[in-house]
Amino acid sequence: MAASGKIDDSSAGSSPCRAIHPCRSAPAGSIDSLSPESSPARVAHLCRSRPRGSIVDLRKLLSERFPHAPGSASTRLITGLSFLDQAIGGGLPKGAITELISSQISAGSASLIHALLEIARADCYFIALIDGQDSFDPSPSGGLGNARLGNLLWVRCTKVLEAIKATDLLLRDGNFPLVIVDLVLNPLQELRKIPQTSWYRLQRLVEASPTACLVMSRHSMVTSAQLKIVLENSWTLETFEEGDAISRLRIRVQRSHLHRQETTIAGAI
Repeated sequence: MAASGKIDDSSAGSSPCRAIHPCRSAPAGSIDSLSPESSPARVAHLCRSRPRGSIVDLRKLLSERFPHAPGSASTRLITGLSFLDQAIGGGLPKGAITELISSQISAGSASLIHALLEIARADCYFIALIDGQDSFDPSPSGGLGNARLGNLLWVRCTKVLEAIKATDLLLRDGNFPLVIVDLVLNPLQELRKIPQTSWYRLQRLVEASPTACLVMSRHSMVTSAQLKIVLENSWTLETFEEGDAISRLRIRVQRSHLHRQETTIAGAI
């Protein structure tokens, strides 16, 4: 991967999640320390011009901060969200890309991300959120508290190609049971610039890992996705005031190639 990254201790507001940001200026070869005594927020900024050696250092740093979870023979990541698990056959498929199409901005994709963060905190595993438009709100006013963010690596991007490069890096790393790529707010003209070969490359990468990759966008575009699901909601402010809105998310399976894939995996075992 041509791009590399710098991890720093900066955070949005008082959030405890560490984030990776697009680097504006950084000394060559430097990767700031992630101190365990500092805020557990993990924020990452992508760099376009960094020495080749720094990407190796970044991967090493990620593996130290996010150690591999014990291997599991399961082919699904059970989310604990009954409306989702039941609709897709038991959980998000590991070793595969799931594309979630949210044609309406108010369809509930942000609420789904919040719910998945809560599940990750309760079940003690890490999530990587690749934020394609730097739109994620980690503050309490955004509906999240610090306790929910300790298991999150937040990769902040402003362009879709940055998000694809970050996805490539994190799928190669293999330390995250769930990698979410949020492209819901990226404009269509940007999304059309993603070559289909990039999606096939990402699918090959995730096949070799115990990771579930969830790509969210407003348009169907991931031809290599093993599972395509659609959010069929149009929420208003009144929806959130009623409470427990997440349980009323409506999900439709548009396409699934998982039966063939899981039969192959079972036969290999």
